[in-house]
Parts: sequence; C-alpha cells; structure tokens
Amino acid sequence: MRVLLVGAGGVGTAVTRIAARRPFFDRMVVADRDPARAGAAVAALGGEGARFRAEHVDAGDEDGVVALLARHGCDVLLNATDPRFVMPLFRAARRAGTTYVDMAMSLSRPHAERPYEECGVKLGDEQFARSGEWAAAGALALVGMGVEPGLSDVFARYAADELFDGIEEIGVRDGANLTVDGHGFAPSFSIWTTIEECLNPPVVYEEDRGWFTTEPFSEPEVFDFPAGIGPVECVNVEHEEVLLVPRWVDARRVTFKYGLGREFIDTLRTLRLLGLDRTEPVAVPGPQGPVRVSPRDVVAACLPDPATLGGRMRGKTCAGTWVRGVKDGAPREVYLYHVVDNQWSMAEYGCQAVVWQTAVNPVVALELLAGGAWSGTGVLGPEAFPAEPFLDLLTAYGSPWGLREQ
Repeated sequence: MRVLLVGAGGVGTAVTRIAARRPFFDRMVVADRDPARAGAAVAALGGEGARFRAEHVDAGDEDGVVALLARHGCDVLLNATDPRFVMPLFRAARRAGTTYVDMAMSLSRPHAERPYEECGVKLGDEQFARSGEWAAAGALALVGMGVEPGLSDVFARYAADELFDGIEEIGVRDGANLTVDGHGFAPSFSIWTTIEECLNPPVVYEEDRGWFTTEPFSEPEVFDFPAGIGPVECVNVEHEEVLLVPRWVDARRVTFKYGLGREFIDTLRTLRLLGLDRTEPVAVPGPQGPVRVSPRDVVAACLPDPATLGGRMRGKTCAGTWVRGVKDGAPREVYLYHVVDNQWSMAEYGCQAVVWQTAVNPVVALELLAGGAWSGTGVLGPEAFPAEPFLDLLTAYGSPWGLREQ
C-alpha cells in the first residue's frame, strides 16, 4: 500500500508517528501547503522515517493532488485537513482511481427558513450523492473514519451485532477533564472544525421523523465518564455519526452530545455574536490598502496550535457510544468507550491526547484495508464493515477499548 497523507498538522503528524511502527504500507507521502510542516513531520520520525517522504500540495488544488497521487503511485488518499477540503480531495481521489479515507465529511448548510427544525444540506450529502459513481468504478471512499466519527461508529456496529437484539437509542457521548496550563481558552482540536460543529444546528435522528435539527447546545444532560473523568454536562452538537449510523444500524433514535463546559459554550456564543465564526472574507485595513480575510481564520490564527499544547495539557479524553435496547428479552444499557491519557500519549508518541486519539483510527482502518479484512465499494461509513477486526487491531496497537454496563 502506498498512501498520500494530505495535512501535516496535529492529526497528520500523529498519523505518521503511529503508522511508522506498522509494516502494512510501503510508502507514505506526507503533503501539506506548508512544506516546512510536512518536512518537520517526516524529520521527527528519525530512523523510522525511511518509508516517508515530504511534499508540498495545496489541498484545494485538485489537479495538483491528482498529479501527486500519480507521481508517487499512491493507491490511497488519507485526508487529514479540515472539512473545507473534503470535496476537492474526495474528487481528486476519484479522478486518480485511488481509495479515499477521511475523518470528517462534506460540510452542511442550514435550512434557509427553518434552520432549527429542518435539515438543509446534511453533513456528507455531497459525498453520498456520488456513491453510485464510486461503486460503478469498483472504488471505495471510507468516510468519517476518525475517532468521532469513526471509532464511535464502529462501536455502534459492534453493539448491534454482538450486544443487542433490538436498539432503542444510540448516543455518542464525548467528554474529558483536560486542562491546558497557562491558557483560559485553548481548544484541543482545530477551532475551525470546533466552530463548525458546535454552532451549526445539531441533527437528531428518530425512526418516525428521520433527520431533523434543533437549537445549538440543546438537551443538556450530565453523563458520567469512566477512567476518573466523572460527570460532565453534555449538549447536542452537529456531528457525522447521526448522519452515518442510521444508514447501516437499526435504532429508533441517534444523537451526539459533547461535553463542552459552560465557559467554552459562552465563548463560542460570543464568537457568533461578534460575527467571528464567519468564513466569508471581510475587508480589513492594511498598510498597503484593504485586505480580505476570513474572521474564522483570524480566530484560528490568534489561538495556539492544538498540536503544540501537549506539554501543557493534563488529563484524559474519552470518546464513546452509549446504547440502550433489549437483549434476550431484557432491557440493557451499555457504554463502549476509548480513553487516552495525555501523559501516556505524550510519553509514547509525543502527541497530545485528542489528536492522537483521532489519528490512530484511520491508521487501523488502512491496515484492515491493506490486509483485506475490510473491503467494499461506493461511499461507505465505518458501520458498513465488521467491527470486531477493528477493535481487535486497535487493542493490538496498545490502546484498548472498554465496555461498561450502565
């Protein structure tokens, strides 16, 4: 297997450090619009970096990506960029005839008249609209294969196959007790992505209604997370699992709730109030005349790079899937989860916990694809594949998962 990894930020760098320890691929080309960043990711591997090469590419330049795939004979494109670049990279992979894997899906657009009641364009709609084209070509696009979405979806499939006879509700629940020394507000993941998923109308799925939307940060609940994290208030946010799980797993209701904390929510609301969540460029005075910049990009530039926070970060992060249903005629409720301690991920890989937890899952998926344990055609989510091989291999990577009866 020869892989083109596009994006050498926090998650992309973590991908290289995890993959370097695995033998399933022959070459990984690490490409970024910042050549220095791609070079640093490869250089950091030291003696383990012989199978890696740094390149420059603009993720929005389809022709450039197609040419890079051809030049290195890559048969897989792994997208580690932010969601703005999903569609250019998705299209480039199809043009080049390569497998495509991402960790976030094509962007949504709220309903013009009823944004908090009805869906407009949903996450992934643009990709799923092209599933027939991929299937006809015998090609695979594996979408939403990070941790959330990704591992959370694998948990949903495992629960349906192994733990329940019927499922009432699947709820992804994400919480942490992470702190960053010296920073009052320092998101542990891309602020661009965080704003997108937290301020867009959250989507809920119900069997009788289909997909519908609600107000941001709605339906607060306190969820007790394992591994000493404890109770965290979680709220609805927009996330891909709600759009993915019902396509392959029968459940009467599907939700995603994120443990953000009141201060974090208030900061995001302030960004929206000031218009700083906007992506459309605005004119800003400059020394040589007005320049046009995206307010959201300004916010991102003013905050610390999440990849640099690991040394000042303390605590654990937990991603998991809560499932309620029936087994052998009796009610059952479980939480399947994966916890990463920042102290461990920094000591073992030099990566902070959130980006490491996101990165390990596409590497596991690539290894399953390389070995044939996972295969398929069309645009498919993680739920379309058997869960047990994935969970076994994740454990073999030294990062076991857990199951708690509720």
